[in-house]
Amino acid sequence: MADPKMTPHTQTVLRALLGRDTSGERRNTVLATGLYGLELSNMTGLPNGTLFPLLERLRQAGWVTRYWEEDDIAEAEGRPRRRFFRLTDRGAEQAPLALAAATATTLSTGRTAGRPGLAGGAT
Repeated sequence: MADPKMTPHTQTVLRALLGRDTSGERRNTVLATGLYGLELSNMTGLPNGTLFPLLERLRQAGWVTRYWEEDDIAEAEGRPRRRFFRLTDRGAEQAPLALAAATATTLSTGRTAGRPGLAGGAT
């Protein structure tokens, strides 16, 4: 299992799964219970077509696990079950290190890990 590439989107999702809110404060309940898809999308601003493939790559790397909410909870609230995503022990250990390394690289080079421009320049 290779470690995931630390793109800006990956970093954003990992920060959310680590339980960091917009002020940088930790919310330990996130590490324990995880976040469901819509909640993650709202927190990160990422559309589903970006978010869910990224979560799948993190799952394949062994950093994220996913699970369905209990039927009773969803039925009591009159809605479909939610799929939750939570960092694994490995992900909770490696994510802060990877984020720190990505931040250090960005600071030392002054460049972000954004998408490269078009080959051959603009027309």
